[in-house]
Amino acid sequence: MWITVLFLAISTPASVLRDRERYRLINVNSTNKDLTEDLSGRSSRNRHPQHARLLWMMLTVLLCACSALGQSQHPTTAPDTESAQPNTSGTEAAAVEQQSSQHLPGDVTGTVLDQTGAVVVGARVTLSVDDQSPSREVLSDNDGQFSFASVTPGTFQLTVSLAGFASQKVSGTLPPGGVYIVPPIALSVATEITEVRVGLPPTELAEEQIKQQEKQRILGIIPNFYVSYVPDAVPLTPKQKFELAWKTTVDPVTFVVVGATAGLQQAQNNFSEYGQGAQGYGKRYGANYADVVTSTFLGDALLPSLFKQDPRYFYKGTGTIRSRILYAIAMSVICKGDNGHWQVYYSGIIGGLAAGGISNAYYPPKDRGAGLVFENEIIGIGEAAASNIIQEFVIPKLTPNLPIHRASKP
Repeated sequence: MWITVLFLAISTPASVLRDRERYRLINVNSTNKDLTEDLSGRSSRNRHPQHARLLWMMLTVLLCACSALGQSQHPTTAPDTESAQPNTSGTEAAAVEQQSSQHLPGDVTGTVLDQTGAVVVGARVTLSVDDQSPSREVLSDNDGQFSFASVTPGTFQLTVSLAGFASQKVSGTLPPGGVYIVPPIALSVATEITEVRVGLPPTELAEEQIKQQEKQRILGIIPNFYVSYVPDAVPLTPKQKFELAWKTTVDPVTFVVVGATAGLQQAQNNFSEYGQGAQGYGKRYGANYADVVTSTFLGDALLPSLFKQDPRYFYKGTGTIRSRILYAIAMSVICKGDNGHWQVYYSGIIGGLAAGGISNAYYPPKDRGAGLVFENEIIGIGEAAASNIIQEFVIPKLTPNLPIHRASKP
């Protein structure tokens, strides 16, 4: 287009100049008026077509130039950057909309029936959702139906319960904004479970345990009735406590031990006011046996019945040596109550003091007094601690046919 415009712009002025030059020559060289007039008239007639041609040529050039200028000045349209760029705002909006749609709550509905297919009214339906939200509960209506609205989408679990029926659990997955219709839930009648414990009544069981204890003899000879190798032994009744005390005091071995003690005292001339000979021996024997009877019945029968305490030593048998020694020492001042709890051994302590006070009635005057009673009680507690240590570590090895035991803890 620019080549055409340039050609017309260059060629057009040259033709015009040639016409003007020819016209000028004719006017200069002609002197004849007629010729001048003829030439002027002809020139006038010829000039109009030349002017018209010139005008058309100039208009053509002008239009072509304007057209070319318009094309040259028209801005080149750049690619639509906005359309070329991804529509991020639209994508984000779509993502947000999709994400929000995934969390749209839905509904869970269903019906509760019994085994016969009849609707169950008043069944408790509990809804639990995996998002740790609190459980929700509703009761089935008169049509046996239940419904939960605005439930978070995802896995859920239903628990249906009603008195007299076995509980049922149903799980499912609720889609976002959907309605989950649970298949009919049929409740079955609960199976009645009756627990029957076959065993002896506590009193009879305690009696059986006492009979087992009465077989406990060191080396098969010396009675060891007040030690229990059953940590959860049944508490003794008051009657059983007195029976055990009686069997201990009348056991033949008890009489032998009392006689040996009296002979040793006479040989050392203890309680010299009793004298020597058979009479002195008898007095010593009587005093020793009285000590056994009073301390046994008061500390192991009467007071334990009043305070509801168990006078037996409960063998521990397990643990470290240190823990077992500490346990044995502690058992000299604590005991197990009839309620199974460990408590201070009031029965043994008070019983020892009471027996010591009674002994003032038959011991020689110089071997009496309150101070001596308390002194003997303290010595008695120490002897009990030492005896318990021997019970824990030595006596079981010397006692045949012991029952299987477990650990006992105070």
